[in-house]
Amino acid sequence: MKRRSLLRAAGALLASGLVPHAFAQGAATVTVYKSPTCGCCGDWVTHLRANGFRLEVHDLGDVSPIRRRYAVPGKLASCHTAVVAGYAIEGHVPAADIKRLLRERPKVIGLAVPGMVTGSPGMEQGKPQPYETLAFDERAYRVFARH
Repeated sequence: MKRRSLLRAAGALLASGLVPHAFAQGAATVTVYKSPTCGCCGDWVTHLRANGFRLEVHDLGDVSPIRRRYAVPGKLASCHTAVVAGYAIEGHVPAADIKRLLRERPKVIGLAVPGMVTGSPGMEQGKPQPYETLAFDERAYRVFARH
């Protein structure tokens, strides 16, 4: 099959929805560290999978050593910590924000949604609250996205 025919066939598969676009681009692997008994962490993992990420999940009794290893400030802590492409991801960060982070590659340690905000991915039960995804480095943090 000629290259042009292959490209046309790949485009048709993408357009049909049979192959998620993220996989066609080489989806990033997200390594998640979470409690084995936390349902909202599992729901966040499901959210990432549904948005094209590959997942490697590690159930731990205490995630705080992982948080320290990846320099997540205590005031930004949540219930799980993840790592993707060298960035720390703390809490219920939406997949769209992670995709933007990977696309833009800012000079930050990572992203965080501190606490457990109702309405964030994995925390959909109840009335959604407005929240912010924060980008952080070793000195400060700033708003990366508002939801």
